[in-house]
Amino acid sequence: MKMQDTQRARDNNQDMLDTESGRQATESNGGADAEKKAAEDQLPWKEAVLPVLPLRGSVMFPMMMMPLAASRPASVAAIEAALASEDKTLIVATQLDPSVEEPEQQDLFEYATVSVIKKAERNNEGVSLIAQGVLRVRIEKLVRKDGYLQAHFAPAPVACEKTEEVEALRRNVVELATKIAEHLQGNAPAAVGQILTQVTDPLELAYLLASLMGLSVERDRELLAANSCEEVLRLLIDYLSYELKVRELQMEIASTAQSEMSREQREYMLRRQLEAIRRELGEDGSEQADLVELRRKFEEVELPENVAQEVEKELKRLERMSPNAADYQLTRTYIDLLLELPWNTVTPDNLDLEHARAVLDEDHFDLETVKDRIIEHLAVMKLNPEAKAPILCFVGPPGVGKTSLGKSIAKALGRKFERLALGGLHDEAELRGHRRTYIGAMPGRIIQAIRRCGTRNPVLMLDEIDKLGRDYRGDPAAALMEILDPEQNREFHDNYLDLPFDLSKVFFITTANSLDTIPAPLLDRMEVLTLSGYSSEEKEKIARRYLIPRQVAEAGLKPDQIDITDEALRYVIRGYTREAGVRNLERMIGRIVRKTAKRIVEGEPTPIRISPDDLPDILGPERFTPEKARQQLRPGVAAGLAWTPTGGDVLYVEAVDLGKGGKLTLTGHLGRVMKESARAALSYLISMAPQLGLEREHLENASVHIHVPAGAVPKDGPSAGVTMATALASLFAHAPARADTAMTGEITLSGLVLPVGGIKEKVLAAHRAGLKRVILPKGNEKDISELPEEVRQEMEFIFAERIEEVLAAAIPEMAQRKPPITLV
Repeated sequence: MKMQDTQRARDNNQDMLDTESGRQATESNGGADAEKKAAEDQLPWKEAVLPVLPLRGSVMFPMMMMPLAASRPASVAAIEAALASEDKTLIVATQLDPSVEEPEQQDLFEYATVSVIKKAERNNEGVSLIAQGVLRVRIEKLVRKDGYLQAHFAPAPVACEKTEEVEALRRNVVELATKIAEHLQGNAPAAVGQILTQVTDPLELAYLLASLMGLSVERDRELLAANSCEEVLRLLIDYLSYELKVRELQMEIASTAQSEMSREQREYMLRRQLEAIRRELGEDGSEQADLVELRRKFEEVELPENVAQEVEKELKRLERMSPNAADYQLTRTYIDLLLELPWNTVTPDNLDLEHARAVLDEDHFDLETVKDRIIEHLAVMKLNPEAKAPILCFVGPPGVGKTSLGKSIAKALGRKFERLALGGLHDEAELRGHRRTYIGAMPGRIIQAIRRCGTRNPVLMLDEIDKLGRDYRGDPAAALMEILDPEQNREFHDNYLDLPFDLSKVFFITTANSLDTIPAPLLDRMEVLTLSGYSSEEKEKIARRYLIPRQVAEAGLKPDQIDITDEALRYVIRGYTREAGVRNLERMIGRIVRKTAKRIVEGEPTPIRISPDDLPDILGPERFTPEKARQQLRPGVAAGLAWTPTGGDVLYVEAVDLGKGGKLTLTGHLGRVMKESARAALSYLISMAPQLGLEREHLENASVHIHVPAGAVPKDGPSAGVTMATALASLFAHAPARADTAMTGEITLSGLVLPVGGIKEKVLAAHRAGLKRVILPKGNEKDISELPEEVRQEMEFIFAERIEEVLAAAIPEMAQRKPPITLV
């Protein structure tokens, strides 16, 4: 049974008052008792089992007629079984928990009512019927058979003796019900009064009132569980007394509200009269002066036609509204927003290419790709002022200058700049705004940013777009697809503004550490520019040009008061900061400068020179040192290169031979792709064992354990294939790999080395770690041009097309034993 069906059943009982009252009026108490007894004698409920119809949200009482509706398959089957029987009888039982779809015995109230189906009609949703309650029973046992519930039960009639106490209780019930009926509307009071005077059977009267008064299901169950007339009537008196108090309180509240409304109307009229008097005297009130100021602003500002119409409508509405009205301040705030938004205000762009290049070079080192893209856009705007603004996405590790680059772009263009942090944003309304019907509604963050800028062509930076959240309040990424789409954002719809706003002139810049978490449709709307990490030499130049002067100025020092030597700066870069960006480097420089400021304040003569020997006292012990255990690699160990959202990293792959068993064990929190690379590497070595100078039988039967340290960090990707193969080949050949060599590349079972991504980040990671040689796939040879010149000069690059070439370059002893064979 559905809860709405049971509610409809209660309403139908109310609608049946007029017709039922006439019928009840003609029945005497004795005739009713005789009819009930005759009906009970005719029922075959003395048989063992009857179908059960679970009822949700309502209770069926004996002697009551109730319309019901069933849609659950088990309920429909129970009704069909009852209709198929000769007497059309079933048990109607109330569910304790309406949410249970397939109730068992523990889910049903133990007392139920044997009922006779008077009328049934099948429909698309199930079965609608009218049932007559006959007798209260107690369910002894419940079984599910033939697709519906069947109950073994025992009759549980209510003891009802006509004593003076029962009659007194009945009259008390009639009195309470009459008072409650006086609060009803329409013909209901008369109908209830007629029933109260003509239904003399106390039990029938109690059950009838319980059905009509709309008591809670819990109270209805308590009435059905009562075993005597006295108990039923006393419970009903308690319930009716409570209902009468509630209805009287409702009437009192309604009367008070009406009185307050009348008082407010009177105040409104007096206020209007007072305003008229003030106008006659030439005195304007503060509210009137506020409206005059709004009207003046409206006349001065240039608005699109549709916006002007909206403001005019809201102003007229505000003029008719009382300042004490709830909507007055909301409307006032909305008008302020419409008048303050820069609908037609545009900041003129500085299209001087040389100026833009100078600004970008002044604020940032290198980043030539990004700088060229900005210069290209300025050139296009110079030729075509109506060109669409680009939507750029800066992707790179933390600390490489993504956010500061956005500020420099705004400075080069001569535009206003606003930054919006999107990290952890879950609510779509933060971007689209809230509807004004909500309490505390406000515009979305995009409209608020444009309002603060005062121009409709600012540079808006959406920071950390890869860290957007998503929950039941909506998907912010879906809202960004409209905001960042040049074909759609010409008429961006903010829920609070409720008017289209043109975002096509906004220069949007987004930042991210990784593209993996950005939805593909959103990523398709942006032009991705990658900002890789910096080499040690680049960091040294950045520190000299930007970081040291900035920290010295913030500490209140003069440039000639501190001298950080080149050796000390290199020591800080390599011994205290191992990162792709320069954020930690600036923190270390800041600590050095602050320590120096303290020494100057204490009276130490200047300039103060900072050498590598001074750094342990200032910064503490060296944080990053070369791993001494990795200076000489043992057989079975090889150095690989990995890409991470914070730059590149060096990963060592370790393999050990556990003897016979033919089992491959992989540990180190490896992903599925990385595990497959290990299996492919082992399979290739087994297949090519004779050509590589290895014993095939030993490889086939050996149990190998491969581990990648830093086991708490998840690792995955295909680029570890050559490292896995090198570690295994070194293990089985009993020959160590070169300790100064790292490698990356995907492998195939046929021995090919396939190109991979993130070459710049990986090579820079090897350079930071002090490695001198890098083995790369032949297909990645073109990516070397992206590396800094000093890195290309200091490092040796070996490009391999096959695994044999990788092994020859990485394992010198193995190459001397048997030269690699190149298969065609």
